[in-house]
Amino acid sequence: MLIEKIQVQGFRLLEDVELLLEPTATVIVGRNNSGKTSLTEIFDRLAGEHGPKFRLEDFSAGTRGKFLEAKAKRDAGGNPEEVLALLPAIAVTLTFKYDPSVGELGPLAPFVIDLDLSCSTAVARIEYGASSASLATLFDVQEAEAGSDAVAHFYRQLRETLPRAYRISVTAIDPTDPTNFRVLDGTGALSALVQCGFVRAQRTLDSSKASDTAVIGRLLGTLFQTASSMTAAESDQALAAALKTSVSQIEQSIQNDFDTMVKDLLPALSAFGFPGLNDAELRPETSLNVETLLSDHTKIFYTGQHGVHLPEGYNGLGTRNLIYMLLQLETFHKAYRARSIRPGTHLVFIEEPEAHLHPQMQEVLIAQLNAAVAALSAKYVGEPVWQVQFVISTHSPHVANAASFEAVRYFLSSTQDATGVRRTKVKDFRKGSVAIPPQDREFLHQYMTLTQCDLYFADKAILVEGTTERILMPRIVRLVDEWLAPERKLGRQYITTIEVGGAYAHIFYPLLDFLELKSLIITDIDAVRIDKTKDKPRAVKCPCAEGEHSSNAAIRNWFSVPKGQQISIEALCAKTPADKLSRYRSIAYQVPEDGSSWCGRSYEDALILANPERFGLPEEGDRGLLAWEMAQDLSKSETALRFAIQEADWAVPKYIKQGLTWLSEPPPPPESPPSLAGVGAGAPTIAAGSNDSPAEPESSAPQYDL
Repeated sequence: MLIEKIQVQGFRLLEDVELLLEPTATVIVGRNNSGKTSLTEIFDRLAGEHGPKFRLEDFSAGTRGKFLEAKAKRDAGGNPEEVLALLPAIAVTLTFKYDPSVGELGPLAPFVIDLDLSCSTAVARIEYGASSASLATLFDVQEAEAGSDAVAHFYRQLRETLPRAYRISVTAIDPTDPTNFRVLDGTGALSALVQCGFVRAQRTLDSSKASDTAVIGRLLGTLFQTASSMTAAESDQALAAALKTSVSQIEQSIQNDFDTMVKDLLPALSAFGFPGLNDAELRPETSLNVETLLSDHTKIFYTGQHGVHLPEGYNGLGTRNLIYMLLQLETFHKAYRARSIRPGTHLVFIEEPEAHLHPQMQEVLIAQLNAAVAALSAKYVGEPVWQVQFVISTHSPHVANAASFEAVRYFLSSTQDATGVRRTKVKDFRKGSVAIPPQDREFLHQYMTLTQCDLYFADKAILVEGTTERILMPRIVRLVDEWLAPERKLGRQYITTIEVGGAYAHIFYPLLDFLELKSLIITDIDAVRIDKTKDKPRAVKCPCAEGEHSSNAAIRNWFSVPKGQQISIEALCAKTPADKLSRYRSIAYQVPEDGSSWCGRSYEDALILANPERFGLPEEGDRGLLAWEMAQDLSKSETALRFAIQEADWAVPKYIKQGLTWLSEPPPPPESPPSLAGVGAGAPTIAAGSNDSPAEPESSAPQYDL
């Protein structure tokens, strides 16, 4: 049995999101403050050790106004059911996949309420909401004083009444008929069904504080506690019993010798007439608690030379982080095995596993997790494999790119309407990547892995054709920033630059659209003419003035030039900024400088035309031809380094300046706001969680239904 789908509604940025889970590991990526931590937090609140605790601030900003709507409805005399339907709720809907041919469903049985023998899914909804009986408690608030902010006053009091009025409910829903549902008693059925483990991003591995130096050692106490359980495996119970026996022997030795010496340390109370006739004699007795010994007094040392072993805090943070995660997995695994009724599935959330790990270790992390599951399960011969699904949130391109496209879920948070409320939309690569041709999908995955591409985490992207542009881009950005408004300066935004070449840039188009990532593609116009002097006519490079058409694949694909046809240089020069725009993407290629009719063919001759004095370009004659001829003798690497380091205050070619100016502006809003279906309290529903963007408006750029 596996969790196939998760839907979260009404919690912080996760106003209405849906994501599919992989059978083994699902990788969550996205920019900062995009809702990744909120996904872990909602499960910790509902299935963690401390029980469900929510505050008013936990409700999504986009649904919080429903409290006011519900109050207004109640004040107007609305019936309780109508008021209840308006109130927001925090809900998680889990869809389970199981084998219907298995006779015993175990903890899943209470959630299977459909009558379709071929159905292989079950739906559980966990909701934090109000009830008709609790409305009076929720709205037990005093009216605001005259002249004060009534709305702020209402929400201040709501913070007090909300925890008393809202409760957790667990509901089984028929996947074939959402109107058929059954409310279960308490949360016992849920805790039996799903077990969660959490490896937090803050793992307190810093050895600068004395209290933090035995983090790994303290996990041993938890392992002992699990092994001592009556439902633990026999081998674990035997080990715990052996530890207790060993400690008991130590206690006897202490009581024979140590306690006698401690007795001598007691004050001479007899001098004060104590003990008296009816008073017992004081006797010290030292007892040892195995769990306390392990958690508070056991430290991990690393074997050294000459009998000098290094304490836990003396090793590198990367090694300690890795050992910590492995011990956590061992702890989760033993807790799973020790349950009297094992849960149907085990969700383990790992936040930022890349902390302190070198890149090579990050790249193999997911594969090593799967290997660890197999190794831990192998210790229990004859028992089922550990049913665990990992949800890994990361900011590391090494971790993200090592995962397959199908395992990636991209969290995108942005303002989606005029209210300024931010919401998260989940982009599911399992759904989206199928529209990319397999060979292109393989190319993208390999390229992103080899180059540590960080498209998943950037605010914006620049795709350049060659090494020259990539080396120069930081310098170009600083030059353009000099005349941009402070709030639009590119240097203050997280912009990634990717070298893709003119022949491969178009392969990135569907990926950029899917990520809804504002991107500028900087490429060369690559003018060519047909040489008919040979036996077989062929295209040869030439200045733009002599060019008949462009040979650039990125440009041809952008303007949807049919195979076998060409797009002329004249037509390209006549394209407007709107023609070069496809919602989140814009393309920039050489155009004449202001006051000039000459157009460069590549970056080098465009640079010469933009800085004629620096290159000694004569004022008379065909400057386009002269610039092209001069560019043939320029070393690309030397030119790039010269203008990146040595030269100052040079002019950026117009086409790049125009493109970066467009890129500096805020991105367009996401394709569509998320659906609010099913967020309100009341009868459970299976909301679709609309996260798939509608098709883009028609444009001249190639379209993928991604």
